Amino acid sequence: MKCPFCGYLEDKVVDSRESREGEAIRRRRECLRCERRFTSYERIDEIPYMVIKKDGRREPFDRNKVMAGLLRACEKRPVPSAKLDSIVNGIEKYVQESSERERPTSKIGEMIMRRLKESDKVAYVRFASVYLEFEDVSEFMTELKQLVRTRANQAKKG
Repeated sequence: MKCPFCGYLEDKVVDSRESREGEAIRRRRECLRCERRFTSYERIDEIPYMVIKKDGRREPFDRNKVMAGLLRACEKRPVPSAKLDSIVNGIEKYVQESSERERPTSKIGEMIMRRLKESDKVAYVRFASVYLEFEDVSEFMTELKQLVRTRANQAKKG
């Protein structure tokens, strides 16, 4: 550790303690040249989990953004908050299990849509309309018709 006073590279640790929160170690050091004391802190360097956006940009995964999108889609819908938490937890687990610490947002969006489709069709359509970036009403209607067909087929089977 470089002495902040004289720049010498050798010191000795005089005292070492854990911070109150347990997230860092505080060390009192003494420079072996000028004998002045200084404090250093050791922290774990966490590499954030990243998502790869549609345009190729990378940004840190933010579970609050996922929850905000779900809350918008489920506004005034009978979707329990426990279900939303479960969806967000599943997405976070998916991101954290990546060996490269990166996941494409396209896969995340597909997972969210699949889970919303199972829970609440209206919330699914709301989310899909934003996520799939429908250009016009015909694209929106195509998705709705497919949803109605799926529902009708499930009713025939049940």
